[in-house]
Amino acid sequence: MAEPESTVINSDVKQKDPSNALVIAVTTRAIFNLEEEHKLYLEKGKEEYTRHQQANQDKPLPPGTAFAFIQAAQYVNEKILESNPAEKDLFDILVLSNNSPESGVRIINSAKHYGLEISKFCFVSDEDSTQYLKSHGVKLFLSADRTDVCNALQRGVSAALVFQQEVQAPSTPLRVVFDGDAVLFSDETDQVFQEQGLEGAVQYEQAMEAVPMGEGPLKAFAMHLGKMCKKFSQEESPIRTYLVTARSGRDMGIRALKTLREWGLAIDEAFFMDGAPKGPILAQIQPHIFFDDGLHNIQGAQSVGVPSAWVP
Repeated sequence: MAEPESTVINSDVKQKDPSNALVIAVTTRAIFNLEEEHKLYLEKGKEEYTRHQQANQDKPLPPGTAFAFIQAAQYVNEKILESNPAEKDLFDILVLSNNSPESGVRIINSAKHYGLEISKFCFVSDEDSTQYLKSHGVKLFLSADRTDVCNALQRGVSAALVFQQEVQAPSTPLRVVFDGDAVLFSDETDQVFQEQGLEGAVQYEQAMEAVPMGEGPLKAFAMHLGKMCKKFSQEESPIRTYLVTARSGRDMGIRALKTLREWGLAIDEAFFMDGAPKGPILAQIQPHIFFDDGLHNIQGAQSVGVPSAWVP
């Protein structure tokens, strides 16, 4: 497989071992706010965009939606290395960009300006840059482009679509919120719900209570987070994970909890919303990132300033 056109190794940070690390790839528009530049690119073309980026290469880009999440992942690395300097099970962040290396200088400079621990910058001229995810061992891909995300999911890589929004950077520890069905779990119960309504879904869940649910697109990422959490006591962990699901706890909660137990995945807190809006509870948790497959839930999260990623 062809390597990306240009990979820039960031010599300012210690390189990770990708075979042990939790490799996360983010696109430039997920980590920085490039909406004005993207508009210029669409309206005036690539050359004008490149000229603009070169002229502003020393002007740091404002933070984007995934910025606080990447900062918090960096905090987790610091805590892991404090307790064991030889530990290799760390977050490894790489930036995947459709920019040319010439216009990419501003992106590298912006990352260095904020002190972001990004190992590699991959500048890819291909339309489909997701073909390089597997060769870098990527476990999670965050992009502002829907086609990218769908391509990554088809390649078997956990991926989510990040919507650009103003994000208040929450404090540490790293807080990650997962929806249940079609995110952590498979969408089998969702399908029963579509066909037979709520009553049919409740009956199905009760009949299947002892059978763990299938895995959803973000299960592998959640399991790796869980593995990192196990290095710490719950009080001292630099990571907190949450399940916030539309299921009702009384009728449909037991199977979800049994599935997590079967997987050996310890979630810090679980909220069964019984169809109520998720915004208020998310506003209280203040996660660095919230994964959901329902666009109405993403909009509810955005309305309370929570960085959100849609799993299509």
